[in-house]
Amino acid sequence: MKHAVAIRHVHFEDLGTFGPVIEENGYRIRYVDAGLDDLGAVDVGAPDLLVILGGPIGAYEEDRYPFLETELALIARRLDNGRPILGLCLGAQLMARAMGAEVRPGPAKEIGWGPLTLSGPGEKGPLRYLGAEPVLHWHGDLFELPPGAERLASTEICPNQAFARGPAVLGCQFHPEASVDGFERWLIGHAAEIAAVGLSPNVLRRETELYGPAAAKRGRAVIADWLAGLPQ
Repeated sequence: MKHAVAIRHVHFEDLGTFGPVIEENGYRIRYVDAGLDDLGAVDVGAPDLLVILGGPIGAYEEDRYPFLETELALIARRLDNGRPILGLCLGAQLMARAMGAEVRPGPAKEIGWGPLTLSGPGEKGPLRYLGAEPVLHWHGDLFELPPGAERLASTEICPNQAFARGPAVLGCQFHPEASVDGFERWLIGHAAEIAAVGLSPNVLRRETELYGPAAAKRGRAVIADWLAGLPQ
């Protein structure tokens, strides 16, 4: 059996709908909790798949969250060894930074459901299943396109929403893994942020009920396609 390690920053931002698909593809999943577990003890070459999940901190805030130094070094080593790595939201930002790209606050927080604009490479790869349909966004930072990476998707606020470097490196600033079933945990966990930007949890809940089921189906197709294309 293959092994997948997912580095988690807050408990409710887990693999979501990606988890069952990863398991169906023959992986046993183990979570490692950043800030609690010893990231330095993770053998980055051992897992067949490494996933870096989201969280409500900045990829550049190691002065506030010292574990980020260890995590960035871990990601850099994984990228150097060429084995599969997937980053979601904060995970994609950390990957971009480890690849030498700047990560910084964006012009506005992008929270809620909205479409992507796929690039040419994006329309040919796993993200093609998303089309122009709404996906879940939940971030305030953005990253420059990492050196050697291809831009896969963008939005008006965020020109770099997803990137790839070959078949084994994929970063998505948005949340293709979002689960309708677990979304109430997001509303609770991000209550302060939602209030600070003047959003309504009731509106976010209704939009998730409207767009979430179809988005989850498309997200499962994305991860299945990406896993199928990984180097053997």
